[in-house]
Amino acid sequence: MIDLIGDIHGHADKLEQLLLKLGYAKNKGVYAHPDRKVLFVGDYIDRGPKIRETLEIVKSMVDSDNAIALMGNHEYNALCFHFQETEGGHLRKHLIKNIIQHYETLKQFQNLQKEYEDYLDWFKTLPLYYETDTFRAVHACWDKKSIDYLRQLLVNNRLTDELIYQSVKKETPLHEAVELTLKGKEIKMPEGLFFMDKDGTRRTEIRIKWWENPSDMTYKSISIEPLENLPEYPIESTELLSDYYYQSKDKFVFFGHYWLKGEPSLYKENICCLDYSVAKGGHLAAYRLDEENILDRNKFIYV
Repeated sequence: MIDLIGDIHGHADKLEQLLLKLGYAKNKGVYAHPDRKVLFVGDYIDRGPKIRETLEIVKSMVDSDNAIALMGNHEYNALCFHFQETEGGHLRKHLIKNIIQHYETLKQFQNLQKEYEDYLDWFKTLPLYYETDTFRAVHACWDKKSIDYLRQLLVNNRLTDELIYQSVKKETPLHEAVELTLKGKEIKMPEGLFFMDKDGTRRTEIRIKWWENPSDMTYKSISIEPLENLPEYPIESTELLSDYYYQSKDKFVFFGHYWLKGEPSLYKENICCLDYSVAKGGHLAAYRLDEENILDRNKFIYV
């Protein structure tokens, strides 16, 4: 029996409130439940006020077999930000926007370089996806082609140092698979349209509902973000990423990443996003999974 928890982004106080609400208690400094364990879907760092404390809670639960923790795009980005290129620089360039994204994490580990590098080593142990007979979990997108490709390369569903170096090489199958898995599917907006994201960055691509048949959707209806300037006409065929989309007959799938707003709810009976923008004043959400045949919105627990 699993409790799946969405993106935390350094909000340790909210995490502790949620764990207590779910019936977990501290035993020798580690949160545990007599009958259940947690599956975290990634994004433990950046933005929030208690990043070190969040990592301590999550890692101690994983180390004691009270939790499973997946890699999020922020943990992957942190590794690439840290990994040096052989010719100088880093795999993730130290551009202003990238520095700002990692600023809170770096500031909170000031004068604690060894502790931070130990957590970076731990990030490399985090699997990119998780699957059982009844459900799947991933940070951003379960794309069958990408997951099948990663199954052949990853070591216990994890990236090695060598694979991290290879994964930043654009227009390679590995780069595409990692990008889709950790950051989701995007399509370009029609010519001339753009929006400003939560960090004030100008965007011309939208994150899409990868569980919907794109040939049946408009730009407005397929966008995860409710953007007013998106048109209600069909997506141009050149923008369709693939013929595959997640089917209603497929296993339950749980993910985070998308900064949803409002009260937690389900997209479909097998589609559950758990990211409700705790780092922007929203909720930290969990889904309490037992043996149900269809997902039930009443099984969300949140703070």
